[in-house]
Amino acid sequence: MSFTTIITVSELAKHIGDPDWVIVDCRFKLASPDHGKIDYKAAHIPGAVYAHLEDDLSGHIIKGVTGRHPLPSVDKISRVFSRFGIDSSVQVVAYDDMGGALAAVRVWWFLHWLGYGSVAVLDGGWQEWVKKSFPVRNGNEKRAERSFIPHPRNDLIVTAEEVDAMRQDSVYRVLDARSADRFRGENETIDPVAGHIPGAISAPYAGNLNPDGTFRSKKILAARYAKILAGVPIDRVVCYCGSGITAVHDILAMRLAGLGEARLYAGSYSEWITDPKRPVEN
Repeated sequence: MSFTTIITVSELAKHIGDPDWVIVDCRFKLASPDHGKIDYKAAHIPGAVYAHLEDDLSGHIIKGVTGRHPLPSVDKISRVFSRFGIDSSVQVVAYDDMGGALAAVRVWWFLHWLGYGSVAVLDGGWQEWVKKSFPVRNGNEKRAERSFIPHPRNDLIVTAEEVDAMRQDSVYRVLDARSADRFRGENETIDPVAGHIPGAISAPYAGNLNPDGTFRSKKILAARYAKILAGVPIDRVVCYCGSGITAVHDILAMRLAGLGEARLYAGSYSEWITDPKRPVEN
């Protein structure tokens, strides 16, 4: 059986030590970029390799052009996945300690973008694994390299120019996955310009989660997005956030709800505001 959205800790525990299962620890803190790697070395799910959000899962920042976490080149991310031992025969499971909202969903989306389906986010993440008293291991781990062959689906990516047209057209929905206060231009501590893309709808990723950090049921998620999308088909939905990471949480939640796959504005708000000609609203 292939897991393509989320997976429970109990199911993952059955496959610890399986050479055809790749576990990727994606813990990361924006305010302390090396914190996740330190946490991984102290304790992680046995067999897991560590993916650093900025070193492994992001491209080169071009000041005044890109957002804070631009997409890496296909060649770069393919080399990373090869180093992790990912090829077409493995099941990948990614986890973090933020309800999947940071690099875990980025790994999930990258693999879908590159034509690979057998990847899931660990439901409840690191906290759920520890809470259920499953084994942990310390130190650093490596896997034998395999050959990752990408098949990019660039139809899943939307540019700033396309977003500019979509936000002004009622047949599209542009969703902002950041918190509601940041959407309103309040408590902005990360990006230099507060606010949101005009015409966007606030859809905070936190609304996809239960209080314990696990995903809400398919029924609840379907109802949530039915209200947000108001009949707009999934192929006309685009998600963004601050730098293209938590937006994927909304994309995953809609997939989990059985709605299909929305598209991603990968540069997101931090790219949008690099051009002063682009409007901002708060």
